[in-house]
Amino acid sequence: MLKKVNWFIWLSLVILWNYGFPQATPFQDVLVAVILSILFIIIQMLQSWYLKKSDPSSKFNK
Repeated sequence: MLKKVNWFIWLSLVILWNYGFPQATPFQDVLVAVILSILFIIIQMLQSWYLKKSDPSSKFNK
């Protein structure tokens, strides 16, 4: 579920970028999409790390 929410947020930001900056070049569009993708990969990793850390039954928490 969290992956879907993150994906919709990423998609919304990409759409906002495209409509907010219509004069942007295709290179800039791709660059912003890649930067947002990397940012959301990092957010996903942090969410995963936090969930593993806060799970009391996790073997990583010991």
